[in-house]
Amino acid sequence: MKSLISVLVLALFLAAPLLAAHASKQQTTCPVLGGNVNKDVFVDYKGQRIYFCCPGCDAEFKKDPEKYLQKMKEQGVQPEKAPTAK
Repeated sequence: MKSLISVLVLALFLAAPLLAAHASKQQTTCPVLGGNVNKDVFVDYKGQRIYFCCPGCDAEFKKDPEKYLQKMKEQGVQPEKAPTAK
């Protein structure tokens, strides 16, 4: 019984960094230039709302959105869900 508990504790200890690595964080920086986001400048893409630091960045994002989404994913950033029309 003690060895079973020891194995479970060890498994939880080893899994903690993996779980933390998959935790997503809120978007605070522009995926194009890296500045602080302006909540008034955004693009809704595939059900996600992506914020930018300035109006020029949204146009740049639209040229290759998957590139910037991948960059955000690698940084652990999860975009907000875009509002849906009712």
